Amino acid sequence: MLEVSNIDVYRGETQVLWDISLEVAAGERVAILGSNGAGKSSLMGAIAGILPPAGGKINFKGETISGRKAYEVTRFGIALVPEGRRVYKEMSVRENLEMGGYVSRKQRRIDQGMEQVFALFPVLRDRRHQAGGTLSGGEQQMLAIGRALMSRPELLLIDELSLGLAPRITKEIYQAISGLELETTVLLVEQNVEMALSHSQRAYIMESGRITRSGRSETLMADDDIRRAYLGL
Repeated sequence: MLEVSNIDVYRGETQVLWDISLEVAAGERVAILGSNGAGKSSLMGAIAGILPPAGGKINFKGETISGRKAYEVTRFGIALVPEGRRVYKEMSVRENLEMGGYVSRKQRRIDQGMEQVFALFPVLRDRRHQAGGTLSGGEQQMLAIGRALMSRPELLLIDELSLGLAPRITKEIYQAISGLELETTVLLVEQNVEMALSHSQRAYIMESGRITRSGRSETLMADDDIRRAYLGL
């Protein structure tokens, strides 16, 4: 479904990614792991159309999307949950979700999408008239994920899912994502290595703007070097 081939990415004049290649098949749950500054968010930005690659290519379902604007990438069927959630704080939960459904422009599909989000995160139904900025951190993360799902993406990108969240809330959100329909492919960036490996089939490990390891999640979880470096075991 997604093929990233040898991309280089810059932020201004500073190169942040070197020769990155990865693949995500339809229906997979794939994690991108690494410490702060490893380049994980830059990679997500490149896929989402926020940071155009200076070299290499990104294909989605056989179409080249590298170099396209972010709104064009969304119309291909890719949605990004950004790091830090970035909900519209003055808008209600319902209005935030409606913003995510703008690609459809059909009220029936927007209403259907909202019901699916409320089924995934019931607390959002209870908070639907509440301003996004008054929600707890966990509820804002649920809202950010729900907003992305409103465009009915085939590929959902989630950047730093557990950042700033209590372990109980993180576990709850991961369980909800595990219940997504199989046609929704998930590529997630995460520092909580154990949680990410437990909820993915494969993973890539990034260090200093490069992919240094990849493999099946259960294999990486059992690797002594990974356990020492990332799990403190």
